[in-house]
Amino acid sequence: MQFQVLRYAVAALLLAGVSTSFADTTLIHAGELLAVAGESTARNQTIVIEDGRIIEVRSGFADASEFEGDVTLIDLRDHFVLPGLMDMHVHLQGELGPDNDSDRLKMSSQLKQMRSIQFAMRTLLAGFTTVRDVGSSPQEMYALRDAINYGWIDGPRIIAAGGVGITGGHADISGVSPELMEIFTSDNVCDGPYDCRRAARNVIKYGADLIKITSTGGVLTDRATGTGQQMEADELREIVLAAARMGRKVASHAHQEDGIIAALEAGVASIEHGTYAGPEAIRLFKETGAYLVPTLLAGKTVGTMAVESDFMSDAIREKAIRVAKDMIGNFERVHAAGVNIAYGTDSGVSPHGNNAEEAVLMVENGMSEMEVLVAATINAADLIDMLDQIGTIEVGKFADIIAVDGSPLADISELLDVDFVMKGGKVYKD
Repeated sequence: MQFQVLRYAVAALLLAGVSTSFADTTLIHAGELLAVAGESTARNQTIVIEDGRIIEVRSGFADASEFEGDVTLIDLRDHFVLPGLMDMHVHLQGELGPDNDSDRLKMSSQLKQMRSIQFAMRTLLAGFTTVRDVGSSPQEMYALRDAINYGWIDGPRIIAAGGVGITGGHADISGVSPELMEIFTSDNVCDGPYDCRRAARNVIKYGADLIKITSTGGVLTDRATGTGQQMEADELREIVLAAARMGRKVASHAHQEDGIIAALEAGVASIEHGTYAGPEAIRLFKETGAYLVPTLLAGKTVGTMAVESDFMSDAIREKAIRVAKDMIGNFERVHAAGVNIAYGTDSGVSPHGNNAEEAVLMVENGMSEMEVLVAATINAADLIDMLDQIGTIEVGKFADIIAVDGSPLADISELLDVDFVMKGGKVYKD
């Protein structure tokens, strides 16, 4: 797709020898604009951008000659324009597949970082301008986050988690020899409330934007330890308190209701997956305002792989088939009950760049198209405390903007083929 790009200069002033210091301006002509998910769209709008931020949104198509300095005009008059999407659950350092074990042994941290850059760009080009990475080798992920923020490399805005888990739990190493377990075990694996307090402080010390915990077992742990509660209530409380003391939120992986309840009672900001959330968990979600990040795409992916491939162990395969079957129905119930939902895919389990497939699954299982867009913009921005900076196309916010051919309010699958991506005023896909 080609966009018209027009540049105007203040030639008379330059010829006269007058010094100018006008900021470069970008105008986007939007045929249909959803500036704020949950509100009405508007037709024939102009978005004015300077220094990476939105300075005006006006009705009609503004003429570039109205503005001083260099002006770039981006013609999206035949497109649907909306805020950049956000994914609150990704793992940018890998993808699930038969080579995971050999990659762990053979791939250097430097090469893993190069692959992470590739996965990050696939995500950005799919229209996801901000992500929350909730499970990677932390120092490499913090470096990727910072390099993107410094403008050294391109990628989505990354909110990076540090992980805290218990011995033998879902966040601990599994599926390798005892000798390798000893080498790979993280310093942030803990036991008991005070050791877990130490681990929470430690991940913040080294640069975590938030803390990721695993209050229940997980599908991809290569042990037959189930998906029920694993972390104890006192451990959960100490982690959340230590995080709060230092201005950090906690996200908890949780499948079974007992672990969901324990995490919500401890004060976590979000539950990841929430496969078996029952009435008491739903009550706590609504009482606390915590978000569910449903990751339906992960459930579908592991369920399919368990049936169609042979690289999963028996312990993993049993959990994958069961969770994949149960996740969808439970999501419908939780959504119908009015629980806050923030968009998240668990990409890295599913292939990076396919993040919008979650939107299709959400609509197929009870959400309206508009509710999905709210979850992927406003709710996601609220979860990471950035709603004053991103999530809508409004004056003062970063110019994170995408465009698609048709309206995703009529057909959510439009998000599967994003035509235009801008993050912070820079165009990455046109």
